[in-house]
Amino acid sequence: MSGRVMPKNQRSNPIPSRQISIVLRNTESQMAEADHQTSPKRTPQEGPLSEIFKELNQMVGLENVKELVHEIYALLQVSQYRTEAGLLSNSHVYHMIFKGNPGTGKTTVARIIARMFHAMGVLSKGHFIEVERADLVGEYIGHTALKTRELMKKAMGGILFIDEAYSLARGGDKDFGKEAIDCLVKGMEDRKNDFILILAGYSEEMEQFLATNPGLPSRFPIQVDFEDYSIEQLIQISEIMAKDREYVLLTQTLAKLKQHLAEEKTASWRAFSNARYVRNLLEKAIRHQAVRLLSQYTVTPAKQELMSIRPEDLKLKK
Repeated sequence: MSGRVMPKNQRSNPIPSRQISIVLRNTESQMAEADHQTSPKRTPQEGPLSEIFKELNQMVGLENVKELVHEIYALLQVSQYRTEAGLLSNSHVYHMIFKGNPGTGKTTVARIIARMFHAMGVLSKGHFIEVERADLVGEYIGHTALKTRELMKKAMGGILFIDEAYSLARGGDKDFGKEAIDCLVKGMEDRKNDFILILAGYSEEMEQFLATNPGLPSRFPIQVDFEDYSIEQLIQISEIMAKDREYVLLTQTLAKLKQHLAEEKTASWRAFSNARYVRNLLEKAIRHQAVRLLSQYTVTPAKQELMSIRPEDLKLKK
């Protein structure tokens, strides 16, 4: 302020229009920011992509993974818009590292990503090839490179998924696993736009694997951590699995399962296989239910009984 006193007949004049416009602009900016914060993520509403995102969003947990998939989708969609507008649209490298314990959804998510890349034109075929060390490493000098190149050739237009990839670096300098790594690195560079390589395995082992070759981390710009499921998430997964098979886990069965999962996860957290462990338990319980029904009934059991998994069906190791 200048300190000048205005005459009384001028004090009631309206605020200058310049100040009014500033207030309006600030208000509009705040409203736009609020809309940006609360607006839901746009995903396809129809076609193959809508089915892909529906399947992804139905998976329990994995919020960071879902966020990444949506980021990739948004990038590809906007790149298409830029191309249509005559703007430069640079290609990106999508080789990935998936880190996490067994049964945390790594393979399932990789398959979903393959379908999304195919639907959006990044991959010409979108097929999924899953291999492990034995599929890559040969028995004599030169055999490993031959096997690895052959698998990469089969993966062209799709995704090559190597589970327990850290095992390729465990044999030392004289092991043929190193030859497979060198061959994969060369293939990634020579054919980087023709296929996508995803390496998966335990978090700690994958970190050690990446440290064996200083050039490896930079070749995998996308690295994703798959966290262990919580007990509540595992219970939710078990109910979904049972429903898909047209079974129902009774309340007492769920309580017994919940207690067992808490004990098992604490006792063997390093080797606990998450959703895979729950699936194996459920399938065993279904077998036990079948034996129980045959021994209890001389006629066809009622539909509800055929669907019910009781606590005694859930036989657990002590």
